[in-house]
Amino acid sequence: MAAPPAFTDISKSSNDLLTKDFYHLSAAALEIKNNTPNNVTFKVTGKSTHESKNSGALEAKYTDKPNGIYFTKFTLTSRISKALAFMVNKGLRETQLLMIYRRTGFTVTQSWNTANALDNKMELNDVGAKGLKLEALGSFLPVTLDYGAKVNIHFKQPKFHVRALFDLAKGPTANIDAVIGQDGFLAGASAAYDVQRAAITNYSASVGYTRPEYTAAITGANNMTVFSASYYHKVDANVEAGAKASWNSKNSNTVGLEVASKYRLDPLSFAKVKMNDRGVVAIAYNVLLRPGVTLGLGASFDTQKMDQATHKIGTSFTFDS
Repeated sequence: MAAPPAFTDISKSSNDLLTKDFYHLSAAALEIKNNTPNNVTFKVTGKSTHESKNSGALEAKYTDKPNGIYFTKFTLTSRISKALAFMVNKGLRETQLLMIYRRTGFTVTQSWNTANALDNKMELNDVGAKGLKLEALGSFLPVTLDYGAKVNIHFKQPKFHVRALFDLAKGPTANIDAVIGQDGFLAGASAAYDVQRAAITNYSASVGYTRPEYTAAITGANNMTVFSASYYHKVDANVEAGAKASWNSKNSNTVGLEVASKYRLDPLSFAKVKMNDRGVVAIAYNVLLRPGVTLGLGASFDTQKMDQATHKIGTSFTFDS
């Protein structure tokens, strides 16, 4: 049985359908990704906005994949450390003496962008227990000498998913969320705590239901003042549809609505379309030109202001080798 999603991913299927692969948000975007044989990945990204502002980032990621041997039945085990153990496995006709070395999955990611910000991230998977993940994140701005430091703890099992996110440089603050799941039903809650103020600064709750073909969720965020309901349906292998309604009880009496659909034209390309309650329509087209080369085209139109310069067009190239 798979673990429930994290609290922020309860509505992930509908959110991805409504937000990902729409290329009109930038005038042009470029991503170059290179994978090396020794598990190092380099990625260069660049973006040009419709206001002619350019930005870019360089990222390097190293992954030390976990390895080891796992047994469900044995007669005698002598554990020297969490990574090294000896095992005697006795069968009907033979007895084996095994030495087991288990290496925890380790990932390091470093990035540097055109805002001269340096970011580092270290991840450890299955630390001490299966499903336990530790993250350490750091950021530094050389010009202003500002820095950030965060520690995240994730623990997931077949029926629950818990996260504790600590911001050590600001506050410090702690964000803790948990999700429990049973037979497709999901229930989760999140709370933010400011250590210096000794007070809960934000809390949210969500319930959902997920199946392989569809998901539905209702969320109350920002101290239960912003409510949203989302739905995602995988109609068949080629068609996906989804919608999201949101209402801010403090600032508005109207309900915002977005609907989207994705249609796979063939094994190499797909098209997407979405529309919101304000009459803004967005369309997108994605095609794999050749292995490792993807082209994305997108546009948005304000149907209530067709005679004004509010429409946007964007392109995206992705190279992956």
